[in-house]
Amino acid sequence: MDAVTTTHHDVIESLRDTFSAAILDATEQTPGDPAITVRHDQLLAVARTLRDAHQFDMMTDVTAIDGLWLHDEPRFTAIWQLYDTTHNRKLRLRVPAPGGDAPRVPSLTPLWPGANWLERETYDLLGIRYEGHPDLRRILMPDDWQGHPLRKDYPIGGENVRFTVTWNEPEFASLGKQILPAESLPPTLPKGMDSSKYMVLNMGPHHPSTHGVLRLIVELDGETVVRVVPDVGYLHSGFEKSGESKRYKDFVFYTDRMDYTASMNNNLAYVLAVEGLLGLEMPARVQAVRVIMAELQRIAAHLLGMGTHVLDLSGPSMSFLMYAFREREIILDLFEMTSGGRLTTSYIRVGGLWRDLPPAFIPRVRDFLSWMPKRLDEYERLLTVSPVWKARTQGVGILPPKVAIALSCTGPVLRGSGVKYDVRKARPYCGYENYDFEVPTSDSCDSYGRFLVRIAEMRQSLRIIQQAVDNLPDGPYKTNDRKVALPPREELDISMESLIHHFKLVTEGFHVPPGEIYATTESPKGEHGYFIKSDGGPKPYRLHIRGPSFVNMQALDHMARGRMIADLVTCVGTLDPVLGDVDR
Repeated sequence: MDAVTTTHHDVIESLRDTFSAAILDATEQTPGDPAITVRHDQLLAVARTLRDAHQFDMMTDVTAIDGLWLHDEPRFTAIWQLYDTTHNRKLRLRVPAPGGDAPRVPSLTPLWPGANWLERETYDLLGIRYEGHPDLRRILMPDDWQGHPLRKDYPIGGENVRFTVTWNEPEFASLGKQILPAESLPPTLPKGMDSSKYMVLNMGPHHPSTHGVLRLIVELDGETVVRVVPDVGYLHSGFEKSGESKRYKDFVFYTDRMDYTASMNNNLAYVLAVEGLLGLEMPARVQAVRVIMAELQRIAAHLLGMGTHVLDLSGPSMSFLMYAFREREIILDLFEMTSGGRLTTSYIRVGGLWRDLPPAFIPRVRDFLSWMPKRLDEYERLLTVSPVWKARTQGVGILPPKVAIALSCTGPVLRGSGVKYDVRKARPYCGYENYDFEVPTSDSCDSYGRFLVRIAEMRQSLRIIQQAVDNLPDGPYKTNDRKVALPPREELDISMESLIHHFKLVTEGFHVPPGEIYATTESPKGEHGYFIKSDGGPKPYRLHIRGPSFVNMQALDHMARGRMIADLVTCVGTLDPVLGDVDR
């Protein structure tokens, strides 16, 4: 998919002509993408026009803003992020939600099914009721949780203590669900599930093939899956609430705790959003090093995901897992060399990098590049001829392209359905437009095709890293803007101005101009996004995170229906979810 070649002016003017009274505001020049503000009673009509007449066929994200501290009237604003896969256009749809403390807006799930979980999340955490939603109930918090944690009048420590442990331990509060004994956790059936006709099976939340604390409520006709309902939230940690109470410079250390298999990618997505609001341009060396780290992390994440997936499905299971972990360890050694950490790195910072690359780093990367392609060849020879692997993946987990787009899937899951959407190509960042690489896809739309896509993506990542290493420029490893990045240590002894900047940055952080942005990157799981609204202070007024694992998980029911329960394990593994990314 090519970079953006069209503007949004015609779309906005067309909407103004058709819905003159419904368009409250339209901003074509925002940090990132244009935004239009629409009356709530005309939302469905405007949204349908955007989908049908202007080809915005994908809903990528949903969130909302509680304007209590901004004295907004009405208090809440609902936000949808739209994407046109044909013309590579994005649009932010903003809708003031009337109703005071009980805001209501129409649901857009009938137009974009991918909005389902995203609207449920916003209802759960902010209390916006989406009228017409097919299944509006909590998704991350326990069903009996009181209040909506992301509201500005909700204390960060919670409003009450909910659980009492009976074995002489103190009471404790939790932002997420608890894994309780089986007898205290009945299979709560969503509306429409008939426990009298079919057997209902609980799979998880502590099951090895669910890749973390994921609970699946599976409706079975014998061993055939009739319906599967993922129940998430057992690892919910309140990252967004924490982010709104932390200074911009401090929240970067939280980002790599979400998708903990892709820490560098998480760091990068967040800092790009903040730097976008600040209007910062990074030095060329910073851009190149960020690309190297992001692509090394992509390979490491795919190795982990594929290794555990193969283990789930037997075949050449333990051997492949050991091979994948062997190569991943080399990448983690490189991360440790630069950041001091292997899993949670926090190396990429707002304004640049934590420090420059050590002298031994580039030679070690070149050594890795010299032998890794042969290892990928071995992986393919091991799996593509394995009758067990092919039988367990070919024709399993079918996800047609139109369904994948409608469900807002991104990353290898979407490209495995033949849709050539990659943020690095569609919306280049960090200079990706200067690198020669391909976007692998598969038309098989099954689990085997997604395996081939991930193998090909690792080859392309090696290709990108090779170009970045060969053309790595000299220069500073962070911006020279002293109001954002700490001055060099040697300046503190000779410059009072540098000393003042250092003191203020450490004690107060930096202030970000008022505005809002939705910045995205291509993480190993798909489109990883941050929506930030700034009120001009040192902390985000609103911080929302789009976890690609969370959105992709919606496709599980469609992929598994009509298959045997053993194929459900394949469907979970081919999505490659990380529950820290799902629950956040």
